[in-house]
Amino acid sequence: MSVGRATLSVMAYELTAAFGRQLRTQANVFSRRQALNGGYPSSAIHARVQRGTWRSLYPGVYLSATSDLRYRGRLWAAVLYAGRGAVLSHETAAWLHGFGKPADAIHVTIPVDRQVSKPDGVRIHRSGRVFAAAMRYESPPRTSPAETVLDLVDQSGSFTDVCGWISRAISAGVTDEARLLEAMRERKRLRWRRELMPVIVAVVEGDESALETRYTFSVERRHGLPESERQVRFTKPDGTTGRRDRLYRDFGLIVELDGRLGHEGEYVKQDRARDRAATAVGQQTVRFGWDEIRGASCASAAEVAATLRERGWTGVPRPCSLSCRVGVQT
Repeated sequence: MSVGRATLSVMAYELTAAFGRQLRTQANVFSRRQALNGGYPSSAIHARVQRGTWRSLYPGVYLSATSDLRYRGRLWAAVLYAGRGAVLSHETAAWLHGFGKPADAIHVTIPVDRQVSKPDGVRIHRSGRVFAAAMRYESPPRTSPAETVLDLVDQSGSFTDVCGWISRAISAGVTDEARLLEAMRERKRLRWRRELMPVIVAVVEGDESALETRYTFSVERRHGLPESERQVRFTKPDGTTGRRDRLYRDFGLIVELDGRLGHEGEYVKQDRARDRAATAVGQQTVRFGWDEIRGASCASAAEVAATLRERGWTGVPRPCSLSCRVGVQT
């Protein structure tokens, strides 16, 4: 019997196999409840924290002191601290799904019926749909790609941001038109709802960046220009292939869109080589960046319309507003 009691005593203070697997899954970050379920009584938890064997990250959340706290561990710590129903969301979920960058704060969404104090470095959101939106089998748990996109769209302050989130998510292959539309139907309230469907369609049809989608809407469609072909393959002088952002094939006009900052040096040389290749086969190239599309879309539309008319287009562009001079300029 003494051997049996000794065995049970050891088991009470050692990690169970299940708790050990849990630690490995969670980057060695765990909650007080998980430690209790793993065989550690409150006194043992307190003693290990006091000795420094375990390090307290947030109230009730710990890190094995033999481990470094890496970014993945920080994510687990935020989820475990937020408690029941919590999942990573917004920019943090976008990064995990592969279509965003880590934000300064870790974004966590909890059920709307709960309140959680916001610790340093964590931003808490509340939602009535968190259980429906969650992918709890992921490690760590997070909102699904479609739900993440809509969360980000809902907080976007500009149409450009909306286009960017849609194009990045679809281009990354983590969601598609059907899943986005299904998620939209489940939301009673959603900012930019009216604009979302055309943006999704534009991205599915070939827009690969926020700048391209902005060109589709702000330049072409708002001013009655013909629809161009998108991402058209061509052969470079060296025999390799590339893609034209926009091609008005019947009129031999190419529109290249570049949102890169510091567009100089080798990039400029490549652009000039592409333009020379187009000229060699009787095509003309017009280039636009963010400033021309976001800040001067009417002037850009006038330039495209004028060039199209010079090359045989017989259509008539339309002003997008009373102050728009597109019709007059062309």
